[in-house]
Amino acid sequence: MDSPKPYKIDVAQSRINSLNEKLSLTRFPDELGDSDWDYGTPLHEVRRLSEAWKSWDWKQAEKKLNEVPQFQTGIGVDGYGKLEVHFIHQTSDIDTAIPLLFVHGWPGSFIEVLKILPHLVHPEGNAPAFHVIAPSLPNFGFSQSVSKRGFALAQYAETCHKLMLQLGYRQYITQAGDWGFWITRAIGKLYPDSCRASHINMVYAKRPAFTKNPLVALQHSIYPYSEDDKQSLVRKSWFQRESRGYNILQSTKPQTLAYALNDSPIGLISWIYEKLHDWSDAYSWTDDEILTWISIYQFSRAGPGAAGRIYYEVQHTAQDGLCTYDNLQEYTAGVKLGLTYNPKDLENAPTSWGRTLGPVVYEAANERGGHFYAHECPQLLVEDVRTMFGKGGGAYGVVMGHNGYD
Repeated sequence: MDSPKPYKIDVAQSRINSLNEKLSLTRFPDELGDSDWDYGTPLHEVRRLSEAWKSWDWKQAEKKLNEVPQFQTGIGVDGYGKLEVHFIHQTSDIDTAIPLLFVHGWPGSFIEVLKILPHLVHPEGNAPAFHVIAPSLPNFGFSQSVSKRGFALAQYAETCHKLMLQLGYRQYITQAGDWGFWITRAIGKLYPDSCRASHINMVYAKRPAFTKNPLVALQHSIYPYSEDDKQSLVRKSWFQRESRGYNILQSTKPQTLAYALNDSPIGLISWIYEKLHDWSDAYSWTDDEILTWISIYQFSRAGPGAAGRIYYEVQHTAQDGLCTYDNLQEYTAGVKLGLTYNPKDLENAPTSWGRTLGPVVYEAANERGGHFYAHECPQLLVEDVRTMFGKGGGAYGVVMGHNGYD
C-alpha cells in the first residue's frame, strides 16, 4: 500500500517565463462602449490583471502555500489504476479531533480550505477540534490527470474515500459546496458506514413530492415560502438564465475549450475571474487572491483545461447508475446533514426542498455569503461546523471515538 509523502509546490522557472512571454504577446479584443459584467469580464479588468500578473511573484505565493502541510500519495481507483493525489492534511493536537474531508469544486481548488483551516484545527473556547484533509481532485491542482473516459462522481467519491482510509480514518465527516456537494453526496450514498455526516453550503434539491417525502411535502404545501426562499429562487433563475453557459460548454465540448485555457493565460483569467466576481457576494477580491487562485490552474499538473472534464463525465454518466444528478438528490437516510443557505450562492433551493436530501440536523440562513463560502465568509462556515458537531449539536459524537474534545 502507498503511504503519503510530504509535498512542496515547486513550479519550474521555465513555466513562469513562458507565462510572462505569453502575457507580453497578448492581442486583446475590442469591447462595446457601454458593456459591463453582464457581457462578460470587462476589458479594463483583464488588462489590469494581465499587467499585474507580469510583475507578480508566484514564488512568494508558492512559499506561503507551502507553509501548510501537504502530501502526495497513490490512490487506486477501480478501472483507472493508481492516481497520484495531492492533499493538505493538518492534524489537531487533540487526539479525538473529528476527521473532516473538505472537497472543493470548479473553479476552486484546495486553497479554499486555507482560511478555515487554523480555526478548525486549533479550536477556541468550547469548540470541537478537527483533523482536516483537503485533496486536489484528480485533474485539478497538483493531482494527476485521468487518462480515460468515465471518471465521474462515483470515481471522485472513491478517490476521496480511499484517501481517508489510507490516512487511518475509518469514519469521517465532510464539508463541501459546488462539485464537492455532488461528490460528498456520492460518498454518503456509497460509503454510509464511513461518511457519518455532511455539511454543505450549496443546497441543490428537488421540490418535495408526496410519493417520496410525504411529511416534507405536506409542510411545503401548507407553509408559504419565506423571503429568503423567494430570493433563492430569484438567484437560481438568474444563474440559469445569465451565468450557466460555461456549464453547457464544459458538459458537451470540454476539449475544445481546453485549447484556449491551456494556451492562453488571458483566456484563463477572463474565464475564471468572471465567476469569482459574479458568484460571490460583493467580496473585495485582491489581485493577490485572484492571481493565486488562477495560477493554481495555470500551473496545475494536468493543465487548466482538464478540470472541465468533470462536467462532461457526470453529464454522460449512465442513468441507471447510483451516482447520477437525479439519484444524488434522493433522501440518504444514514448520513446526517447540515445545510447552510447563502443569498448569493447559485442553485440554492427553498429550505423545505433541502430537507428532502436526508436527516437534517443543522440549518443556517445567512444574510451574506456567496458561492465561495469558505473563502468569502470563513468565520461563518467555522461557526456552522462547530455548532453542528460541537456539544449540543445535532451531529455531536457522530464519529466513533472522535468527538472533537479531550
